[in-house]
Amino acid sequence: MSAASRLVLAAPHPAALTAARQSAARGGNAVDAALAAAAALTVVYPHQCSLGGDLTALVHSPDGTVRALLSVGAAAHDVDVEALRAADGRMPALGPQTVTVPGVVAGWTALAEAHGTPGALSAALRDAAVLADEGATVSAGLARAAREQASRIALDPGLHTLLSDADEAPLAEGDPLPQPRLAAVLRALADDPSSFYRGAVARALADGLRRAGSPLTASDLAEHRAESVEALVFDAAGTRWWAAPPPSQGATLLAVLEAATAAAKLPEPERTAVLVARCQDASAARDRLLGDPRRGEPDLEGLLRPAPLAGAEPPKPSFRPAGDTVAITAVDSNGLAVSLIQSVYQTFGSGICDPETGIVLHNRGSAFSLRPGHPALIGPGLRPPHTLCPVLGRSAELLLAAGCQGGRAQPQILAQTVPELMDPAADPAAVLDRPRWVTGARDIGQEAQTLLAEPGAVPTAFPSVLPVVVTHGRTDLAGHTQAVRLTTDGRLDGAADPRADGGTTHHTPEGISL
Repeated sequence: MSAASRLVLAAPHPAALTAARQSAARGGNAVDAALAAAAALTVVYPHQCSLGGDLTALVHSPDGTVRALLSVGAAAHDVDVEALRAADGRMPALGPQTVTVPGVVAGWTALAEAHGTPGALSAALRDAAVLADEGATVSAGLARAAREQASRIALDPGLHTLLSDADEAPLAEGDPLPQPRLAAVLRALADDPSSFYRGAVARALADGLRRAGSPLTASDLAEHRAESVEALVFDAAGTRWWAAPPPSQGATLLAVLEAATAAAKLPEPERTAVLVARCQDASAARDRLLGDPRRGEPDLEGLLRPAPLAGAEPPKPSFRPAGDTVAITAVDSNGLAVSLIQSVYQTFGSGICDPETGIVLHNRGSAFSLRPGHPALIGPGLRPPHTLCPVLGRSAELLLAAGCQGGRAQPQILAQTVPELMDPAADPAAVLDRPRWVTGARDIGQEAQTLLAEPGAVPTAFPSVLPVVVTHGRTDLAGHTQAVRLTTDGRLDGAADPRADGGTTHHTPEGISL
């Protein structure tokens, strides 16, 4: 990026914005700034992302090409599927058996090598190490997660140490969050990111995994590689949309966007009814059909054009994957744009923080199936189906990068926001501020399939076949969406979701501003 380039970035925490501004001030481009924000978030948002999680991204290059970056970790080669079946008949929600190889660091490295500027990732990791050493402060979101998950935190020595003060009391909003062991790991990665998979960090992490009871080994870590692959594409109403392919649920997003486009000119409440029905159908298709292409090509046509449920009950997830994700979006004036999502899946992931490295380990393996013949059946070296769902959109008037927190509901949340963001006249902050709804069951805290709506999100006398539960106000279950745009006349804008702790930052040749 030239010295005169400009960029805008949206992220869910102020520390991520500070890291992005530092990167931009050093001459970094949109990807460099996003990686700096991503590294900072692994320090300040351990309930939602960590070095022990996964990453999926979409990148729009200045020449107009788009690639998907999947750094999704696999199950251990020594996984004992029959023992898992014998234990409970379904995958555990938490614990050492749910930890797959973490992909975040490999994803950062691949993005930096393909799109970053020399030395930018190393500098960002050193900034993150300083943040971990000097102690970030506990945000409102982290304090809320710690309160809600207090019983789980108490069971794990690493999490208890991370989230308790000197008097053993839970940390509260504004308290320091020092993480010296994590800082040491970040400095080691600044010198050599590959050490996470094939070096001293890998050996320390493998030892910790073994002590925790995980079948993952140093060999499993060493085999991991991030993959640059073709993105899924969907054209509608003058916009080209890109989403990540399986094992991401990007096809589910495109299926829902197709319905949102078709229903855009319908009056209410028919418009919402059409979108709710497609969300139900698409979610059910995902649960039946999504799996790892390493096992065999998933039924992409069935995912993109889901069959109607016709009143049938869709499958229920076995637990509620709350928390799950951070999205970071950035675009610069050269047309380099990125939507990057990283995650530990459920809040605090597997419920394990390795005491020696300070790394919170995700529980992505809980999304595997134990049912014979299912596309998501767990197996050695296979990857679980993934909720991470970045999106890019481009029309004759603008380029959009967007992503959100929201677990399985990410396609529903994005379908209620990104189509309108393709209008250059739309105010991104106003769009993200509007009330939203999601459908689900246990994944949104309901036993039966339910439409959970923020006040004002559904029309009066909405003809839903689902029970409608209206929340008291904004809810994290409606997602934390981040969006940035570049218009053809060179305007950069964006917004961060008001449900999260973050905002946007702009870098210009004259300086940096919020």
